[in-house]
Order: sequence, then C-alpha cells, then structure tokens
Amino acid sequence: MPELTWFAWALLGLAAVIVGLSKTAVPGAGTIAVAIFAAVLPAKQSTGVLLLLLIVADIFAVTMYRRHADWKTLVRLAPAVVVGLAVGAVFLAFADDVWVKRTIGVILLAVIAITLLRRRMQAGAASSGSHRVAAATYGTLGGFTTMVANAAGPVMSMYFLAARFEVKAFLGTAAWFFAIVNIAKVPLSISIGIITVPGLLIDLVLVPFVVAAAFLGRWIAGRIPQSVFEKLVIGFTVVGAVYLLVV
Repeated sequence: MPELTWFAWALLGLAAVIVGLSKTAVPGAGTIAVAIFAAVLPAKQSTGVLLLLLIVADIFAVTMYRRHADWKTLVRLAPAVVVGLAVGAVFLAFADDVWVKRTIGVILLAVIAITLLRRRMQAGAASSGSHRVAAATYGTLGGFTTMVANAAGPVMSMYFLAARFEVKAFLGTAAWFFAIVNIAKVPLSISIGIITVPGLLIDLVLVPFVVAAAFLGRWIAGRIPQSVFEKLVIGFTVVGAVYLLVV
C-alpha cells in the first residue's frame, strides 16, 4: 500500500465521495475530485487511480438512469470523442504534470464562457448544422480532457446544459457517455503506465466511499429543482477550472 498521511487519505476519501455524487446528482463536481487527486498524488498517477473509481461510479449511474439516456446525442458525439481520446493519449505521453493541469483549466474556462454565450444568444430551436458543430467541438474536447485528466465531466456538462436536458435526461445521457468512454480508456491507460498496482490498492480502500455517495446522489437528484441543478453544474465547473489553473 502506498505510504500516505492520514490527512492525504482523508482528502482522497472526500474526493471519492464527490466522485459518487458527481455521477448521480451534481455533474461538474467531479472536477473538484480531479483537483484533489492531483494535489495528493502526482498528476499523471492520479489520473489512473481516479479512472477506476469513476468506472465504479459510472456503473451505478447507468443502473440508476439507464432509461433516461438520449442515444441520438451519444451517437452524434462518438466520432469526435474518438479523435479527442487519441490526441489526449499523445499529449499525456509527452506533457508534464504542470502542462496537464494548466491545459485542462484553460479549456474548462473557455467551455464555460462559450456555453453561457450560446445560451444567451440562442433563440428557438437550433439548426442541425449547429448541433453537428457543437457535437464536434464538445466531443473532441471531451475526449481530450477525459484522456488527459479525467476532467471531461464539466466539458460534457456544458454540452448537455446547452442542449437544455432536464435533470434525469442529463444524468442518464452523461452516465452512458462516461461508462463507455472510461472503459475504452483502460487499455490506453495501462499502455502508457498510469494504471499501476499501488494505484489499485488505493482504489480498493476508496470504492466504498464512491458507492455510498452514489446512492446518496440518487436520493438528491429526485429532489433538486432544475434551476438549482444548472447553477450547481456551472458553479462547480468554475471552481474546478480555477483550481487547476492556480495550483
């Protein structure tokens, strides 16, 4: 087992709780978990450790919201996500930890600004052309950020928010998206050495926190108003992005 202080374990436990909640109640909060893991562990190692916890949470999210997914949206995103994953794998193989953090932080803030601008300017139904452009843009950024730092939650949250999904459709579509993408990332992550045996030992300790938080999130999601949900998504995304830029 890796040698960590009790305070480091407490932070990782908190981050594991946030992972569970982010998948079943408050998308965007996962960026805070990314930031905590990157602060406690080396940034690249933290990516591998966090990935397996995310997959556990994805399984629970899919089970809870599987009937609410918008499959047309997922199919539209798929080609761009594959491109983003490939670019992210190359970037991760050469970039150092500082570049990883700064790059993700800049991307997240840019995505927030673009999304809020689109919502302000949007009038009536969007054209199919704008849907394709948005899917290509957000899909590529989502694939890149999830490969590099497991930080695609805020990127895709902004996309689903711009599409004006109600809470359960949002959570169901996001659940299937990340379950598929995160499982696809495992072979790539093993090949570049960011999934390790010490990391798996950390995951074994933290999985119960993820599971408990996933069930708590399901309870919260059934009671949270749409307006509050959207504000939380944006707020957590901003906090996580700023942290990655300044730390």
